[in-house]
Amino acid sequence: MGKKSQARPNGFVLFDVLYEDGTQTSNRKVPAADLGGLDGDAPARAFVEAQDRDIGAVSGRPRGRIKSIGRSRSATNKGAPAEARRAPRNQSFGR
Repeated sequence: MGKKSQARPNGFVLFDVLYEDGTQTSNRKVPAADLGGLDGDAPARAFVEAQDRDIGAVSGRPRGRIKSIGRSRSATNKGAPAEARRAPRNQSFGR
C-alpha cells in the first residue's frame, strides 16, 4: 500500500488584479504571512504594487494603476459559464 501524501500549505494566496486601462492579470502570488489580521487582504494591494514597480523597472514598461484586486476563484471551473460546468445531458447525436 502506498504512503498517503499529506497536504502541505503552499504559503501563498492567489489574487486577480484588474487595472484601470482594462487589462487583467490572474493568479498573482502574495505570501499568506503578509495577509490576515485586522487588515485582511489590504496588504495584498501594496505587495502587488511593489511587484508591478519591480517588473516595470526591469522591462522598461510600467504597469497601469490598479483598479481592483480580489482573491482568485478556484482553478477548476474558472471562467466557465454555469451551463458548461453542469454534467452533459444525454444527447441523441442524430440517431
